[in-house]
Amino acid sequence: MNVVLWVVQLALAVLSLAGGAYKIFMFEELAKMPAMGALPRGGWAGLGVFEMLCGVLLIVPAAVKWMPVLTPLAAAALTLEGLALAALYARYSLELTAANPLVWVVAMGVMAALVAYGRRAAFNLDSAEAAVTKV
Repeated sequence: MNVVLWVVQLALAVLSLAGGAYKIFMFEELAKMPAMGALPRGGWAGLGVFEMLCGVLLIVPAAVKWMPVLTPLAAAALTLEGLALAALYARYSLELTAANPLVWVVAMGVMAALVAYGRRAAFNLDSAEAAVTKV
């Protein structure tokens, strides 16, 4: 299960970093989509920075074993962001095509929920084992 979680974490981190960079640096392309008028440029840039930060937090803390609790928290935050963006995009289109951002946001939200659940469970097991060994 650990290998599956790492693969999903890496994929989610790459998608988050790419999506965040797109929201920040390619806003002119992004603004052509109808759903993008719901937030101002600063709002999309803020979401982009948030996604990029979460993308880094998905990998670095768990990889270097420094504050690994940040990994499930970042995944949970991406899940909530995915739910909010899915609701926003659903107002404009429910068409299931690869060009619809709703499809990508839902897929990323499911991946983030899987990582949040899997890493939270692993963190709880590690904490429980540490508590048992101290006794």
